[in-house]
Amino acid sequence: MASDEPIKLDQFLKMKGIVESGGQAKMLIQAGEVKVNGQIETRRGRKLIKGDRVVTMGEMLKVDV
Repeated sequence: MASDEPIKLDQFLKMKGIVESGGQAKMLIQAGEVKVNGQIETRRGRKLIKGDRVVTMGEMLKVDV
């Protein structure tokens, strides 16, 4: 994947090891437990771009893909 291509939020959480499956990602996101750039995000298909910041489960992850 090129560094300037967006990645979906649920895929990003799986890639970073926050969740093990898409189902876990869906539940976490729909429960309002994920923030993107300081805003609660409930769409698992939200496109993330390089530089976005994702906060969940007490961790801050910077999108670098």
